[in-house]
Amino acid sequence: MTSAPSARPEEKDYRSYSFWLETSREELLPRPSLGGSIEADVAILGAGFTGLWTAYYLLAREPSMKVVVLESEIAGFGASGRNGAWCSSGFPVSPGELQRRFGREAARELLTEMRGAVEEVGRVARAEEIDAQYFRGGLLRIARGPSQLPGIRDAYESLRGLGLEDGIRLLDADETAGRVRITGARGALFNPHCATIHPARLARGLARAVERLGGEIFERSPVTDYEEGGENGSGPRLVTDSGVVRARTVVLAGEAYLARLRKLRRQLLPIYSLIVLTEPLSEERWAGVGWEGRECVASNRYTVDYLSRTEDGRILFGGRGAPYHYGSRVSDEYDRHEPTHQMLRSTARDWFPALEGARFTHAWGGPLAVPRDWMPTMSYDPSSGVATARGYTGQGVATANLSGRTLADLILERQTDITRLPTVGHEQRPWEPEPLRWLGARYVQRGLMKVDDNAERTGEPPTGKTLAERLGRH
Repeated sequence: MTSAPSARPEEKDYRSYSFWLETSREELLPRPSLGGSIEADVAILGAGFTGLWTAYYLLAREPSMKVVVLESEIAGFGASGRNGAWCSSGFPVSPGELQRRFGREAARELLTEMRGAVEEVGRVARAEEIDAQYFRGGLLRIARGPSQLPGIRDAYESLRGLGLEDGIRLLDADETAGRVRITGARGALFNPHCATIHPARLARGLARAVERLGGEIFERSPVTDYEEGGENGSGPRLVTDSGVVRARTVVLAGEAYLARLRKLRRQLLPIYSLIVLTEPLSEERWAGVGWEGRECVASNRYTVDYLSRTEDGRILFGGRGAPYHYGSRVSDEYDRHEPTHQMLRSTARDWFPALEGARFTHAWGGPLAVPRDWMPTMSYDPSSGVATARGYTGQGVATANLSGRTLADLILERQTDITRLPTVGHEQRPWEPEPLRWLGARYVQRGLMKVDDNAERTGEPPTGKTLAERLGRH
């Protein structure tokens, strides 16, 4: 198992933060830090997927721009280098809820663009010769037990109602077992619009692509504040302890880490998602599991699980359950929560009896950002010079690509199909102040676990009427 990250920044071993960073094929030595105040056309907070995609598309379309990226650690340090390897067309808000909020056509256009984003990630990886291990195997949403069957049927009907059912298939128990053998599986929903990636190699490769296009990346340069442009003509700024970056536009792309900025603390709820990883499995063990198609896999539980099969033959099992921390605190020490990691190992063995006796070699985690209404935003206010994209609720790999293209179009004042999506300019209602935020988050976390446990025990699907379900509905 990987050791816990060092608490002292000067001693950080970035390879220890995830299997993906460990196997990035790089030494992960930080780039130079910002050493004074500079000026730029666009200054971006965050060298994760959102910030890097934004820089990439800006420079690809306007090579003469001066684009500067400030990163508090190293490129790919956050969720971009620690996630479950999914590049999915899934969106934090369900298709049915999108249609209810924005209408059928807007929902359809957004989900169609999400499918295109999955393809675009693979296209750029090939064009830039990034060894991201991009593999489009699709997604299996498993009904593990009778209580989860209505959920996958409803999901199919929602997509069919939007005219997006092409390629989507409902599988019975035998068809599901023919793809992957999971205990208790009664059926599945197959969606072809999903790929697996090596997230850290993708993020690190994107950083190099940005630099090849002329962008500058300063690492170990945490932004402590930002300022909007003023009426007196002064431009917006990103503020660090070692200097200020003045620009025509600043982009806030730090996802969960944005909660560290006082001005944004109530905009996003940092929730920790944790992962365990097995050793490479033998052919005999794989014979008991199947999974030759390397689909992404999840069940239909409220409390979220996500699985992938790595290129070197390991099973990655991720999930939520680690507690929300008072005051929206984000800290390296929260990346590991042994009760949750142990629960994930036990659950993995329960799903796959062939794992009995197999070793788990890695355990890690990190924060994801949840907006109050679960709806991501991609916005730019020319009057203040501030752009942002955030609030992916764990569905960020493909969404960040769409965000990067959208922000580039908005900043360059281009009217395109994606600048008319309902994500653009969406105003996120702030979360409640503490202690209400902590009480509500903990209540919903515990309540949804109880709903899932009750459904599995009784075989009856959730009613959707409990307080936890209503508070957590998206």
